[in-house]
Amino acid sequence: MSLLHLSFYSTFALSGLGLAFHRTHLISALLCLESMMLSMYVALSSWPIENQAATFTLMPVLMLAFSACEAGIGLAMLVASTRTHGSDHLHNLNLLQC
Repeated sequence: MSLLHLSFYSTFALSGLGLAFHRTHLISALLCLESMMLSMYVALSSWPIENQAATFTLMPVLMLAFSACEAGIGLAMLVASTRTHGSDHLHNLNLLQC
């Protein structure tokens, strides 16, 4: 495994651990998701260069578009939850309550 692959895997794993263990604010969860998407984007961008395959060059652009949509939806949820609940703490967002 090269140093480049190790950095992609460690970045993705650390972002996943941050998402799993730092679940106090919605903004920190969104930042962890964005760092996971960024590591996947960089990995997908370097993959066609390593394999010298021109057929997978559109994949990073599509993933970047989905990442932008995910960020927009996440920020809309952050604004909506802050307006209704007063803060972005995740323990306030209980789906079992009416």
